[in-house]
Amino acid sequence: MKPIAAKITKPITLKTRLKCIDNTGAKELEVISVKLYKGKRKRLPRAGIGDVVICSVKVGNEKMRKKVVYAVVVRQKKEYRRPDGLRIKFEDNAAVIINPKTKEPQGTEIRGVVAKEAIQRFSAIGKISSQVV
Repeated sequence: MKPIAAKITKPITLKTRLKCIDNTGAKELEVISVKLYKGKRKRLPRAGIGDVVICSVKVGNEKMRKKVVYAVVVRQKKEYRRPDGLRIKFEDNAAVIINPKTKEPQGTEIRGVVAKEAIQRFSAIGKISSQVV
């Protein structure tokens, strides 16, 4: 994974519900774990934009429900700071489901806005996204 230039605050913890914004059939995801998180003992793992999280599909079609999937966080409610001093925040927390081996998105289109920092790390998400902020 490539590093991100912005100082991302990490507000997404375990049990956080994320909106799934691709067309895989999942509507809502619940965070189970955060990949590559290194923290203190007994501290809850946290994630922010551009981080890979392991999720359980809570709402969606019958084929996707109750599955464990990997996803990339592409939007967060908590504001974060970019290197030029600009502060960005979104309306909701959202993620895109990816293939864990190839790091490619499973869906073919992404509805809604995607943060530029997530695309810096995962360029394949930028190819199928409609809007980038």
